[in-house]
Amino acid sequence: MKHVLLLSALLLLVSLAGCNTMRGFGQDISKVGSEIEEAAN
Repeated sequence: MKHVLLLSALLLLVSLAGCNTMRGFGQDISKVGSEIEEAAN
């Protein structure tokens, strides 16, 4: 039972870290797009 609980907690942490990473990646892409748009104007 402890192994199942440990594995579930580990998967939860990995999924939360993945979401934060993807959100950060999206923000980076958005920032680059904004800078390119400003440079074009």
